[in-house]
Amino acid sequence: MKIALVSPYDIAYPGGVAHHIAALERHFTRWGHDVRIISPTSRQVNHLADRVIPIGKPRPIPTGGTVIRVATSLHLAPDIKAVMAREQFDIVHLHEPFMPMLCSAVLRFSNTVNIGTFHACGGKPGYNFAWPIGRIMLERRQRKLHGKIAVSPVAQAFAQKYVHGPYAVIPNGIDVRHFTPEVPPLPEFRDGKLNILFVGRLEGRKGLIYLLKAYRAIKRDLPATRLIVVGPGNRLRKKYERWVNRNRLEDVVFAGYADYDELPGYYASADVFCAPATGRESFGIVLVEAMAAGKPVIASDIAGYRCVLDHGTQGLLVPPKDERGLAQALMTLLTNNGLRQQMGERGRQKAQGFEWERVARRVLDYYVSVLSDRGKEDFAAAETIPTPVFH
Repeated sequence: MKIALVSPYDIAYPGGVAHHIAALERHFTRWGHDVRIISPTSRQVNHLADRVIPIGKPRPIPTGGTVIRVATSLHLAPDIKAVMAREQFDIVHLHEPFMPMLCSAVLRFSNTVNIGTFHACGGKPGYNFAWPIGRIMLERRQRKLHGKIAVSPVAQAFAQKYVHGPYAVIPNGIDVRHFTPEVPPLPEFRDGKLNILFVGRLEGRKGLIYLLKAYRAIKRDLPATRLIVVGPGNRLRKKYERWVNRNRLEDVVFAGYADYDELPGYYASADVFCAPATGRESFGIVLVEAMAAGKPVIASDIAGYRCVLDHGTQGLLVPPKDERGLAQALMTLLTNNGLRQQMGERGRQKAQGFEWERVARRVLDYYVSVLSDRGKEDFAAAETIPTPVFH
């Protein structure tokens, strides 16, 4: 098959959708399919080489406690039409299909089988754009979607408020051979201290401030601990660093951005992984990465994380924005090595179900089922055409 994977977000910037698309491309290409990624790009992505078709220049737009990097131009139509005519895709797979401007426009001009994956569970990615015109466009364009995928039941429930009909729930995936307990810890963290790890963009909704406050509370009783903060973001990092300095909090390491190859070393260095997000998470990909690495997880008790983590089995769930609850959970795990090992092993077993090989195969099987159903519809439509009568 010839497959287009369409991203509304800058494919060169780290993020869940970008990683998801890159993983699908890698597996589909390995299985012999001809795959292209259509996306705005801020720079060349070397590992994707000539498989990226850049359309639009991404610009950062603050929204809902995060920053999205999307193309904002109103003049993408000529490039999109040219690509669609030249490539002749069998499947156009749009991620957040109604996100302006690129995905929405590709859906408009695509004349092949279109499938949308819905990742979000908060905000309104294109649903209320330019109200009421945007709502009219949504009603028209959703008819062009022949298949719909949600990455979790939470994402499905959110999307169905705006885009009705059946969905296939197919989760995000990870490479369990990349995130594995066999990776050695980073040498700078092998000094006998217990390490708490945070991985995520430094944005307010990721809840790092609550983890910092919880760490401050336990540091007095557990001085041989360290908090490692991994993730991009300059503005809030400076704010957090000032907070750490004002509170004279020791052993907080701001490691900054870590690329894909560096991440396993950080997970391997952790004794406990913590994800204190405040909400709007449709899926806990960092939780699954930590679980695959054999680490117990403490996470916010939000719907997107509950579909990944079972409280008391692979880790502990704590109400969001509850620094005291976080501190108590940290104390429970940091003072019980046996419990950490048990939860880490259970997490590693559960993470096997999110292996990208399985997930990508499910997506490909869904393509085949949609193509089959589409073929049946076309055949049925042809059967209804009256046979011409010649006199």
